[in-house]
Amino acid sequence: MSQFDVAVIGAGPGGYIAAIRAAQLGFKTVCIDAGVNKAGDAPALGGTCLNVGCIPSKALLQSSEHFHAAQHDFAEHGITVGDVKFDAAKMIERKDGIVTKLTGGIKFLFQKNKVESLFGKGSLKGRNGDVWQVEVYNKGEKSVVEAKHVIIATGSVPRPLPLIDIDNVNVLDNEGALNLTEVPKKLGVIGSGVIGLEMGSVWKRVGSEVTILEAMPTFLAAADQQIAKEAFKVFTKEQGLAIELGVKINEIKNDKNGVTVSYEVGGEAKTETFDKLIVSIGRIPNTEGLNAEGVGLEKDERGFIKVDGECRTNLPNVWAIGDVVRGPMLAHKASDEGVAVAERIAGQKPHLDFNTIPFVIYTDPEIAWVGKTEEQLKAEGVEYKKGTSGFAANGRALGLGKAKGTVKVLACAKTDRVLGVHMIGPMVSELVAEGVMSMEFSASSEDIARIVHAHPTLSEVLHEAALAADKRALHG
Repeated sequence: MSQFDVAVIGAGPGGYIAAIRAAQLGFKTVCIDAGVNKAGDAPALGGTCLNVGCIPSKALLQSSEHFHAAQHDFAEHGITVGDVKFDAAKMIERKDGIVTKLTGGIKFLFQKNKVESLFGKGSLKGRNGDVWQVEVYNKGEKSVVEAKHVIIATGSVPRPLPLIDIDNVNVLDNEGALNLTEVPKKLGVIGSGVIGLEMGSVWKRVGSEVTILEAMPTFLAAADQQIAKEAFKVFTKEQGLAIELGVKINEIKNDKNGVTVSYEVGGEAKTETFDKLIVSIGRIPNTEGLNAEGVGLEKDERGFIKVDGECRTNLPNVWAIGDVVRGPMLAHKASDEGVAVAERIAGQKPHLDFNTIPFVIYTDPEIAWVGKTEEQLKAEGVEYKKGTSGFAANGRALGLGKAKGTVKVLACAKTDRVLGVHMIGPMVSELVAEGVMSMEFSASSEDIARIVHAHPTLSEVLHEAALAADKRALHG
């Protein structure tokens, strides 16, 4: 029986990073994962994010943006390209190549850091003295490893919709949406969250007629509503996405005629038939097969593993991180929790602040934010001031042909400390890092305003928004 200091169950962004950091700290470490490649014939590290989530979706977004630009944007640059054609299968092939490269990269990192990788489904078997036994199930065969500490990083799975089964032929989850080799004439999307908006954008750009059905009455309820309203206007009026809010779905039928959705919105009954339907109504924690009940591992009413502020479960030396525990379901949150847990096992005192975790939606324009929204500050009775600036007059944005969007800086009215930064515009997934850094170091809006920002850059819009918070904008 193999013995380890640390056993990590799951090799997604939380698990593989936790395993690497643990090994760097001198622990004999094993990472157990049951992920397989697209063909289903070989192990694939990286979890949902790398294989069927964050990474492949960004590859498709970039490909579709290039196609859209060739059709609609190149002419104003004096570039004539003639008859532009689109090959969906080639786009998927490129995406698959990126995924294969990165999954191989994790394998290399495991070898470099001397992390042992075991293929199979990990399950807590119980304690043997002061060590945990973890059973690894692989194609009918079982083996057992022992470890002093166990880190559970099993991630999440798509939330099912009771009205219809996912077949990934006509009714798709995120994985199916990433593997369409033909452009559907009519595409339906249930859910206007990150997955729904990103996948809807991809297939709209390459020719689909896209309808997004959202149960919530508010678009992007988690985002600052000034930014959300601007996004809604761009997506619907300028890009042609049909987005219905406050939808109640009554019935879904999947037959030879397509996928028919019967629903109500604003008291009006409607029916739409789609060639393909993407179901993206959120994700739920993945604890299947862990034997949580058998070993007494506590979960909350929503199925998340209960942890304290340092990711400790109720079981001694069992930790849990990422999507399977409380907090935002974000790859970078999982990774940082993985690092923190490995360091806590080593006796260090790392800190992770949930208030400074950035959120990003990779549409075009992109949406990103960190910290409190204006709505949250009002609800909490916090006195604040705000500054906004747009990309419309930004030289870099105009040169890129992407001069739409806004940056908002929210700061405490009394101390000027930055409380939130909210953005919609080009490359704001990168710009938000400055907002995160500012909040991590308890910066004021004046601090941002007095930092020299290179010209011409997109970051100047954040600089201008910080100036505007003090009513001294220079270009507004």
